[in-house]
Amino acid sequence: MRATSKLAGPVGRAAPELQPGIDVAYDGAGALMSRQRWRSTPPGDYLYLTGMDLKLDWTQRYAHKVCTAAEAIHTIQRGRRILIGSGAAEPTVLVDAMVVAGEHLADNEIVHLMTEGPAPYVRPGLEGRFRHTAFFIGENVRDAIHEGRADFMPVFLSDIPRLIVERRVRIDVALIQVSPPDAHGFVSLGVSVDIVRAAVDSAGLVLAEVNPRMPRTHGDSFLHVDRIAHLVPVDYALPERIPEPLDAIDEAIGKHVATLVPDGATLQTGIGRISHAVLAALRDRSDLGVHTEMLSDGVMDLVQRGVITGRAKTLLPQKIVTSFLLGSRELYAWAHDNPALEMRSSAFTNDPFTIARHDRMIALNSALAVDLTGQVASDTLSGKFFSGIGGQVDFIRGAARSRGGKPIIALRSTAKRGTVSRIRPALEEGAGVVTSRGDVRYVVTEHGIADLWGRNIRERALALVEIAHPDHRAALLDAAKQRRYVFPDQVVPRAVSPISEAHLARLRSGEALLLRPVRLSDEGALQDLLYHLSDESIYRRFLGFKRAHPHEEMQRLVNLDDELSMGIVACAREEDRETILAMARYDVDPKDNLGDFAVVVRDEAQRKGVGTALLRRLIEIAKARGVAGFKADVLMENKAMMSVFQRSGLQLVVTPEGTGVYHVVARFAPPGKP
Repeated sequence: MRATSKLAGPVGRAAPELQPGIDVAYDGAGALMSRQRWRSTPPGDYLYLTGMDLKLDWTQRYAHKVCTAAEAIHTIQRGRRILIGSGAAEPTVLVDAMVVAGEHLADNEIVHLMTEGPAPYVRPGLEGRFRHTAFFIGENVRDAIHEGRADFMPVFLSDIPRLIVERRVRIDVALIQVSPPDAHGFVSLGVSVDIVRAAVDSAGLVLAEVNPRMPRTHGDSFLHVDRIAHLVPVDYALPERIPEPLDAIDEAIGKHVATLVPDGATLQTGIGRISHAVLAALRDRSDLGVHTEMLSDGVMDLVQRGVITGRAKTLLPQKIVTSFLLGSRELYAWAHDNPALEMRSSAFTNDPFTIARHDRMIALNSALAVDLTGQVASDTLSGKFFSGIGGQVDFIRGAARSRGGKPIIALRSTAKRGTVSRIRPALEEGAGVVTSRGDVRYVVTEHGIADLWGRNIRERALALVEIAHPDHRAALLDAAKQRRYVFPDQVVPRAVSPISEAHLARLRSGEALLLRPVRLSDEGALQDLLYHLSDESIYRRFLGFKRAHPHEEMQRLVNLDDELSMGIVACAREEDRETILAMARYDVDPKDNLGDFAVVVRDEAQRKGVGTALLRRLIEIAKARGVAGFKADVLMENKAMMSVFQRSGLQLVVTPEGTGVYHVVARFAPPGKP
């Protein structure tokens, strides 16, 4: 006897005649059927066909599967778990028919990721027929979950396909939307492969809308029509998610994140304005790659600009890998039959081990709140379930294990028109920790970047207070003091004016140097710098030998007054690490409006132009603030420091002091004069 293959009987029309050479036919219970019995099979019953029937042209089998949505829905039995296709691939005609024509259904469970279409099955009054379980909560089911008429399953997106395949989350029926078949009878899952791939491979009954507007995507997206029980022809536009206009806060976050993205990096991005802002800020990069769970218009834009090429990817080079698309009609048209696009199951895209195989993997995810220890809340808001775990932890962990990878959490610093800080002393009651404090590395707001990896709680709290909104920093620091996270005398970090923002400089050797304002969280690094100076360097800096640099001294050093003082550090950047090589600072004397200038440079970085770069940058800042010039006391034997002043181009007045010290006054030229 030849092997059997499961096919569906026709709905609402006569069964085809058995052809010569058919070995045997079985009914849905596995009982042997005669020719006569096959002809009288009730509509909707399953048939197992063998032999020559499988050699019939697939188009003939396809024609017998075509039916209306209501006819297809009538083949679903009570008490079955039904998966609905994700995102923009929701089969809305079948979904509507399931509610309108599904009076026979009872105790059916509906499961899916976020869907862009309507969710009529969660309407009040339908509880006896349908109960929804969300793997990720979308706006269309959020009220039902809050009101207890639907459920939420917290689960990593990478785990859902395995749960389905292993039948821990059994899928009986899959409602999907597909493209028209090709010449070989294969349809494409189009814009949504994610968990749908596992569902169509595991479900006992697959019902599909066939939409000519569904793009035919490549990758693990193909399905033969023989696997589908019933086909419902439709023709409607896929739902679109048009990027919202960016504001200044979005753009600032995007620029900060972009500083963490090197050429040749591989990106994971999500949905929303922050992801759009980051992609827009990467237009000057080269040879970026993409391995992500979700792809939007911003990626398409960078591909068309030649920024995303995938040539530097270490896994599937030159392929743009994703599990679902959500964006504009132009994005769907771009995806159609695009061989550069590789659609894969979430079991592949979200596997942390697969993600980690990409060098320089940059994972960008958003959050609703972050506490001062680094815990991230992403699926709850005001104590209520809001979204879901999704792929955040998958990509955070995968990027953390990538060579040169960077896991990033990005969020606006405030909510509710600035009245609520998203950086919080502690997460509110009922908030869910999606990403643990041990997993978090970079946290980014419009006010800067906090690098938490390898930091203790005191250092984390200070770094996060620094990137909180200035209006909330004092309250956050008070809360940190109450919890004994920071020193009792810790000062509040001040907002720094835009003219003091990070600046790139080039040394004489061509080496790049990052010049940025000193931060309160730099206290430990600056203390380390001072303790590693040679005795000679200590003497030149402090005009004497200084053996200790306690917290009180260091806090004064890093505490800035935006009008009367400024301090900047020079940092060498290697991969994702900053090493402070030097610091320069001035403090304005109100009597003469001159800034008392001092600089300290690590021994190994001296005589390379670092001090000169710092002085030039502080001159720019001081001039913009209306400072008249600088003054300093310099040891007569400190020829290197005197050379820095002489190369500055400033008008110098050098007065010898009786203690072997020069008193140097360097005035700025009046406005309008060179």
